[in-house]
Amino acid sequence: MDISSYVLLSHEQALRRRLDVAANNLANVSTAGFKREDPVFREYVEKTGDPQSPVPTTSLVLDQGATHDSAAGGFQPTGNPIDVMIDGPGYLAVDAPDGSVAYTRAGYLKVADDGTLVTAGGLAVHGEGGQPIAVPPEDIGKLSIRADGTVTGTTGALGRIEVTVFGDEAGVDPRGDGLFTATGGRGSSAAETKLRSGGVEGSNVQPIVETTNMVEILRAYQTSMKMTEALGDMRKTAIDKLGHFG
Repeated sequence: MDISSYVLLSHEQALRRRLDVAANNLANVSTAGFKREDPVFREYVEKTGDPQSPVPTTSLVLDQGATHDSAAGGFQPTGNPIDVMIDGPGYLAVDAPDGSVAYTRAGYLKVADDGTLVTAGGLAVHGEGGQPIAVPPEDIGKLSIRADGTVTGTTGALGRIEVTVFGDEAGVDPRGDGLFTATGGRGSSAAETKLRSGGVEGSNVQPIVETTNMVEILRAYQTSMKMTEALGDMRKTAIDKLGHFG
């Protein structure tokens, strides 16, 4: 395989990666708190041929991973007074199933059987200091959440939901289960916290944009395939002519 085929192959692999990311974005257009992703690539320069050649190097495409778009999604009313949307930067800290601390923007909340405030998936939501928020039996169904994150019932304040913010969003990585992993965050103060109750944050995916991206990717892939076929025809013609010459 000559170098032109390697270049085209790296390009097609990059296109496939872009298509996978765009398809995943579209699949999560209705997922609360989902952040659309963009693939990241880097150039790999390979030394080829004679150093004295006019083109001594060749650029290839390598997959570097993906980064998420931190832009907020729209507010989606749910009718549940304890569902919340973070109005601004930050994440809800929760206890992940593997025992680690994870983060989410999906604010579907409920009270577990043991009286702990949890997400829809049953993950305990962190209050101030990383502690869970306990709800007395008499307050179940009578809760409200203030803009500063304070959870109140008939007996008064029960705790405050802590919103964790990160200085560098590039360090916040999706786990693939609707949660994010990150380090170096800090809990926002009551004055900084802005929660909107009665609904959740929708996905920030724009279906028309992602569909357009997919069409452009498919067209680019078709162009690359045509170039591959043209190179194959050119090689075949060259071999035929060399055979006749011999």
